[in-house]
Amino acid sequence: MNTKSMYPVFIYDDQEIQYKFNDTHPFNQDRLIMTVDLLRKSGALADSAMMTSRSATDEELLRVHSAAYIEAVKALSALAPEERWVREAARFGLDTDDTPFFPGMHDITAKVAGGSITATELVMSGKAPHALHLGGGLHHALQSKGAGFCVYNDASAAIAYAKAAYGAKVLYIDTDVHHGDGVQWSFYADPRVGTFSIHETGKYLFPGTGAVNERGEGDAFGTSVNLPVEPYTEDDSWLECFGEVLTELIARFQPDVIISQHGCDAHAFDPLAHVHCSMRVYKAMPELIHSLAHQWCEGRWVALGGGGYDIWRVVPRAWSLLWLVMSEQAILGQLAAEPQLRLPQAWLDAWQSKSPVPLVETWMDPVEAWAPIPRRDVITEKNRHTKELAMLYLK
Repeated sequence: MNTKSMYPVFIYDDQEIQYKFNDTHPFNQDRLIMTVDLLRKSGALADSAMMTSRSATDEELLRVHSAAYIEAVKALSALAPEERWVREAARFGLDTDDTPFFPGMHDITAKVAGGSITATELVMSGKAPHALHLGGGLHHALQSKGAGFCVYNDASAAIAYAKAAYGAKVLYIDTDVHHGDGVQWSFYADPRVGTFSIHETGKYLFPGTGAVNERGEGDAFGTSVNLPVEPYTEDDSWLECFGEVLTELIARFQPDVIISQHGCDAHAFDPLAHVHCSMRVYKAMPELIHSLAHQWCEGRWVALGGGGYDIWRVVPRAWSLLWLVMSEQAILGQLAAEPQLRLPQAWLDAWQSKSPVPLVETWMDPVEAWAPIPRRDVITEKNRHTKELAMLYLK
């Protein structure tokens, strides 16, 4: 496959903006609109690179969700669901503050899942070397239960599609600050799927899973790899753990394709977690994944969105950096020469009046101006011990 003559694809569909629980919920899809606007105003996203998604079929959803769950999601999607289904919502995890049912839920979330499957089809068929679907990354949904702002697990559906349609061996990489539990459990006994999640330790953060000793079962023992880091982990420690373990894991697993999830809630500004990373990790992680995809998978790489709840100062920059890396934009050269390169003034002017906080005006964070984290050495050593344990388990 000659990837040099092809270009990455950016999957975007306006219907995904409707994936919205209520007006006060932290999952706010304005972040997608702001990201696309930032890329366009930066001259980094042409219409020719963009493609809309399709809806996932029931058959595709049934690869990772139970028939009873899909039936419940459909029933609870009505404008006025039947009372018997409202009573059943708790059984399916769709009555919580985190993941309440909402009108149109099935159609909207099936479109999200279809976007991730579309991205996977483009890459696996050789029509694109890489594909990005920022509307995806709903990694907490379980086989028969919604959870953690996630109704259908589009990442699991995309992995299952790659396996069913192409017999692919898939490495799933999860960079969200919350453990990628739904994807892990979907493939915990499947030796053809490796899962790697770096996240804040579940001792303090939802979903409470992702310990380093969760390693898979049966023939898949050793294919589940977790790196739980300490609260207030900073860039150097996060990237040390991420880079060393991932590089070793991919060499051992040797996948046909990488499917990665790019929640950007490990940033210091994110309100729902306690990790203290900067924009630096959201450039460095895609750079490593991009390099490894070309080294091990003939370039095949599908990237998805995920968490990220500071929609003003973090998500648009982090997700834009992901696309800049994936599509090898010239602006990366400018950024290397000028680390405090300013964001486009037109974008800042468009959004500052809407933001409740002052926008960060540069692509990268001025970390040198941030207050030092207490106990930095202790945190680093604890993370290093966890990393060494994960590396030991890979032997």
